[in-house]
Amino acid sequence: MEDEVVYRRTDLVGSSKKSVSDAIETAIGRAAKTLRHIEWFEVGEIRGRVQDGKVAQYQVSIKVGFRVEA
Repeated sequence: MEDEVVYRRTDLVGSSKKSVSDAIETAIGRAAKTLRHIEWFEVGEIRGRVQDGKVAQYQVSIKVGFRVEA
């Protein structure tokens, strides 16, 4: 049946000097180079690095779900 789908999930951490959303897009973009059929993501943690009293980097921990091929 075509409506029976199995997904696999993997953990990633994306980072960016610009924003949280850019960190997510960085992680998804890099994963898409080696994983096929990515269909969803879930944000786990948001953290960052501070340098000289300013935000130097955003880091986002995400789970990425991709469809397992039949």
